[in-house]
Amino acid sequence: MADGAGHGVAGLAGCDGRRGHSVVSALGLAMFALALAGIVLSGLPVYAVLLAVSAVFAALGVALGSVDASLLTALPFRIVGLLEHDLLQALPLYAFIGALLNRLPLAHTLHRVGTHLVRRSRVAPRLSAIGVAALLAPMNGSVGASLHMLSRSVAPAMRRAGTSAQETAATVCVASTLGVVIPPSLVLLLLGDAMMRAHTEAVNATHAAVRIVNTQDVVRAAFVPGVLVLLATLAVCWWRGRASTARESIQDAPTLQERWTGAIVTAAILALLAGVAVGWLYAVEAAATGGVVLLVVSVLRRQLPGSLLRMVLSDTMALTGALFALLVAATTFSLVLRGFGTDRLITDALQSLATHPTALLLSVLGGMALCSFVLDAFEMIFLVIPLVMPPVLMSVGDAAWVAALVLLVLQLGFLLPPVGYALVMSRSVLAEPVGMKALMRSLWPQWLAQALLIAAVLAWPSITRLTRPDEHALSGGAPDAAEIERRMEEAIKAQQAPQ
Repeated sequence: MADGAGHGVAGLAGCDGRRGHSVVSALGLAMFALALAGIVLSGLPVYAVLLAVSAVFAALGVALGSVDASLLTALPFRIVGLLEHDLLQALPLYAFIGALLNRLPLAHTLHRVGTHLVRRSRVAPRLSAIGVAALLAPMNGSVGASLHMLSRSVAPAMRRAGTSAQETAATVCVASTLGVVIPPSLVLLLLGDAMMRAHTEAVNATHAAVRIVNTQDVVRAAFVPGVLVLLATLAVCWWRGRASTARESIQDAPTLQERWTGAIVTAAILALLAGVAVGWLYAVEAAATGGVVLLVVSVLRRQLPGSLLRMVLSDTMALTGALFALLVAATTFSLVLRGFGTDRLITDALQSLATHPTALLLSVLGGMALCSFVLDAFEMIFLVIPLVMPPVLMSVGDAAWVAALVLLVLQLGFLLPPVGYALVMSRSVLAEPVGMKALMRSLWPQWLAQALLIAAVLAWPSITRLTRPDEHALSGGAPDAAEIERRMEEAIKAQQAPQ
């Protein structure tokens, strides 16, 4: 009886402990919900909201004894360790390139040259806008930066060519998201780094004997889907142009100097992007080279006076500061969440679907699509990926395939009404904002094409392995019977060989 009573008391204590842990973890969920509400309703920068919410809940957790105060002392070392990463060292260089593209008429020049090249098409200005975005968006870094560049340089040219305000807005919205999926954009490189950390955490938890995914794997996995997105976007533009009764006019042919500028800039950017994609160049080297090339071309063409250079440097510092502030805020926020044990709560909830990996992956991708209504790509990478990806990668072996799906879902999420990030941003940056219903009428073929592409990549993961030579090592699958037998025979022969 005494033993039974003792076990009963221990069981009640264990239940109470689990219940208390659940309550503490629920505080972290409330913290996450409050942060999202603050981002949507306050109008403050995301980093300011995250830091404020983190400070309030950290103080509350320490006061309640739920968060160990010593955990917070690790924050400075964690931030310094992150800032030493080479990808983050490349971030100011990417910001410099984006500022140059926003302030200089290079995008306008490239659009004029591209429009002239496809002048026989009924929708040449739209096709050229997609091409310019595909070329420059990976160097711009984010959806917001691409929107600002396209709205300033490409959208006015499209309107002068006779493109309707509705089609101009739709084209700019879609074009601004191409930098999310076309490698090797900064978004893709940072996601690759985040996936490597998440995969490392998953492998440490499961003790699986697999190779950890790296950024190069993610770049290769995203290459074919990125190309397919670009081709689908061009096909949708051409198809919608067939239904148009008016032919969009072609402006004056570009000058010889503009043609040479377009050719040199295009060749340089393609060479740099290809170098990063195949692993010949590091992101820092490519960004530095691209910045120098753009700077030299601008100086030679006398397009960069001192006043404009000061504005470019000011924009670079502002964007770099905002992104690093976001990184610090997201790191602080995630540390406090882990202090509450919310990461374990999320892991336990997702692992309840571990026996159904496809359902687990779909639920996470759906949640990320919803988060994309509120968060930009960088915010998703810094804040959401570290929480949800480790439990997914414990059940799904191919981390690079998952990363490619994440990129496709994020890009589509930015285009979905009513609060898709690209749609909302376009209404504030375009000179002629377009109503949501009008945008939806223009965007539905794009949604359909990208949804079909996501379904295809989900059904046939081999699409992402076409450019990955080490498919088997990355998939994490165990060797088949023939491979095991071959290895055993080799081991026996090695033992029988004379010493």
